Amino acid sequence: MAYLLLLRPRDWAKNLFLFIPLFFSGELFVWNLYPKLLLGFIAFCCIASSIYIINDYRDIEDDKKHPEKSKRPLASGAVSKQLAIIICLLLIFAGFAISYFIREKFLFVLSIYFLINLFYSFGLKNIPILDIVILSIGFVLRVKAGAVITLVGVSEWLNIMIFLLALFMAIGKRRDDVLLKLSSGTDMRRAIKGYNLDFLNVAIALVCSVIVVAYLMYTMSPEVLKRMGTYRLYYTCLFVLAGIMRYLQIIFVQSASGSPTKILYKDRFIQVSLILWIASFYLLIYMKDITIFK
Repeated sequence: MAYLLLLRPRDWAKNLFLFIPLFFSGELFVWNLYPKLLLGFIAFCCIASSIYIINDYRDIEDDKKHPEKSKRPLASGAVSKQLAIIICLLLIFAGFAISYFIREKFLFVLSIYFLINLFYSFGLKNIPILDIVILSIGFVLRVKAGAVITLVGVSEWLNIMIFLLALFMAIGKRRDDVLLKLSSGTDMRRAIKGYNLDFLNVAIALVCSVIVVAYLMYTMSPEVLKRMGTYRLYYTCLFVLAGIMRYLQIIFVQSASGSPTKILYKDRFIQVSLILWIASFYLLIYMKDITIFK
């Protein structure tokens, strides 16, 4: 079990962003695209898990001070450092080997993701603001990877939306780290010295506002309207606003932002909002010929 936790399988949900271009292109039911996309998902999981191991390896001492991270396999001693390195190397080899047989451009995107996160693990994560920007870029690269595999176009607005949403969640997580610092008196990560509650609260409000405006611009963009074949995409704003407001409630009312992935797995309100958002988009894109959607 410890070896599986070392790979952080819960965080593999982030790699589902590879499927976003296929969904928004209207080609969700083009089944011949799925084999390579699934292989791309596996390759991304391998590389992402290798990065998690490298990051945990370098943060063993810091993680021991954290109430949650101290339970990680390396920090707790459940997995030896030597074995963790071997597993990491095998994952890197497997990830790049799979990506090589999918498409050269996908290998290129995956390599960029790996290098950026490698630099992140070896020091960039200690630079305030840059740390959350790099985390957000990772999600954009996942979407780009999905587009490269399936050879479908991605709107610039969609890339902007993905980046802003990831940035929003990353800021929320840093706010949780600051709260832990205030309660324990210990810095859980070096970059926290560059943050405080006032700054993060303003940053959350700023990014949240931009997200809403950017999403409205996306749903009413002439390019997107032409591609989707419907002008009613702005209806989906309801579920985006509901999800964002719930996340803000978790941050400011419950003071329990923590890991966005854990919130996605546990919070029913966000889960329902996400399902309804996907369902509404599905109806508008794939069932637009029905009279009520014309």
